[in-house]
Amino acid sequence: MSDRLSAQIAFLKQADRLKSVDRANVLLDLSRPENSAEHSWHLALWALVFAPLAEPNVSVDRAIKMLLLHDLVEIEVGDHPIHEETDWDAVARAEQAAARNLFGLLPPDQGAEFLALWTEFEADETPDARYAKRLDRCQPIFQVLCAETPRPDHVEVVRDNLNGGRAAYLQQEFPAAYTHARVLLGETSATGANAFTARLPFLTEADRLKTVNRASRLLDNSRVENSAEHSWHIMLYAWVLADQAAHEVRIDRVIQMLLLHDIVEIDAGDNPIHGQVDHAAQAAKEEAAAERLFGLLPGAQHREFLSLWREFEAAESADAIFGKTIDRVQTPIANLANGGGTWVDYQVSLGQMESRVGKPVSLGAPGLWTWLLPQLEDCFDRLGLQR
Repeated sequence: MSDRLSAQIAFLKQADRLKSVDRANVLLDLSRPENSAEHSWHLALWALVFAPLAEPNVSVDRAIKMLLLHDLVEIEVGDHPIHEETDWDAVARAEQAAARNLFGLLPPDQGAEFLALWTEFEADETPDARYAKRLDRCQPIFQVLCAETPRPDHVEVVRDNLNGGRAAYLQQEFPAAYTHARVLLGETSATGANAFTARLPFLTEADRLKTVNRASRLLDNSRVENSAEHSWHIMLYAWVLADQAAHEVRIDRVIQMLLLHDIVEIDAGDNPIHGQVDHAAQAAKEEAAAERLFGLLPGAQHREFLSLWREFEAAESADAIFGKTIDRVQTPIANLANGGGTWVDYQVSLGQMESRVGKPVSLGAPGLWTWLLPQLEDCFDRLGLQR
């Protein structure tokens, strides 16, 4: 394996740990704390959904990349709730050190790019950073207020945050969101539907993807992965491994496809690649799910997202082929680290891996399959799985 690919995979494996960092926020169904990986996925979705509301000088694609990276430092320093007494200068120093460590795992050119983008987000001065930061301060508010029965203690944190806290500036920076938060708090009357409120039902429904469990497991084998954090991770995979693509791709479009690709699982569920599935029936379920879920958005965005999702599913364009490659390669890398994972669960043979994983990966990034295959052969032999 080349030194470059080795460094890229080391970074991506380290990033898996973000799925184990719990935040103070909870899911909309109040079932458990939200983790920082699925939070990052949800923020990227907010950035894409509210793109029509962004200022003309904002690159939404750059903002999405900032949001994919912004919480990675929590792998080392943890999450710090805004309502707790904290030495924020000390946190900032610790996060800067963590950023240098984490992005230092990457090849030098990528490490410098990622560190610069993370630093730009933290500084909150450029149009792209201000757009991303605005959403980072906005989304947790509605994560609380859009719950069926919001937790009273969390509501008070939101109220304090809007009354002179970090979110107070939304009154000028994102007035539609600020006003709607005040409506949900019962402090003002509703003013009618607008571009913000028209998109919020889709974003709240998307929270359910965090409760769709996959068959694949985290690298540390502590639990199964969910589809939201999986989507975040493969967006990061695609970005880092873009130089492995067999054909020229528009990586920002690939990232958007991967951001949206599993949303249909809210209705249709996850279907393990090695499970027994009626593929025609599953495809029909997913198509209906895509129509319903993207149909929650205003017309033009509904059509745009549905078209992008269908392009990914068809896997015919260069962007979609590479996206499918990345979707296939992430779980085997995890299984190599966690003792076999789904290969053991489903008694997968190496021949099945070559057919179900090797073909799509070879089509989109043959170098990744060349790197992966010898490790699979060694692992399958050690686990006593059929060749």
